[in-house]
Amino acid sequence: MVRTPPPVIVGVTSGQPDAVVLAASEFAAQFGSELICASVDPSRYMLEELPDGNMTSASFDPDSFEQAAAEFDRGLRAQIERVLHGRNVTWSTRALAGEPARALGQLAGTVRAVMIVVGSREPSVRHSLRSFFTGSVAVRLAHGQQRPVVIIPLNPVPFGSELPWDEE
Repeated sequence: MVRTPPPVIVGVTSGQPDAVVLAASEFAAQFGSELICASVDPSRYMLEELPDGNMTSASFDPDSFEQAAAEFDRGLRAQIERVLHGRNVTWSTRALAGEPARALGQLAGTVRAVMIVVGSREPSVRHSLRSFFTGSVAVRLAHGQQRPVVIIPLNPVPFGSELPWDEE
């Protein structure tokens, strides 16, 4: 019996630095695992999760009666294709809906992922405000998961320096 190694999940968003997908692909290659690139649309909620981790979703907009399978952003897929071109890793995409940490964690449980990889929050006022209202996906995953969460640093701040979100 051939045993397939569990996949590595990476949370992806539009405009995210390539470093996150590159690092996740390195982990997947080292484990001989598939890399699942998962994008979460927080403006929708899950209706049904399918056996492969894909889902059907609906909009939170009360005027919208649209129910559909979540679709992965074509531009984001093209970016991932470009980044992973020539790398020795099998990969796929999943379009998820809902609160990002919860959706990524649920997918990880469904596919029995070995780990979840996400980028750190970027040190900017815009990202600080968004994190204030939504919380850090990395922190929420780290405290709510039974599997390892790997955080890829984006624009690290040297030790001893004031963090951008602590500046007055």
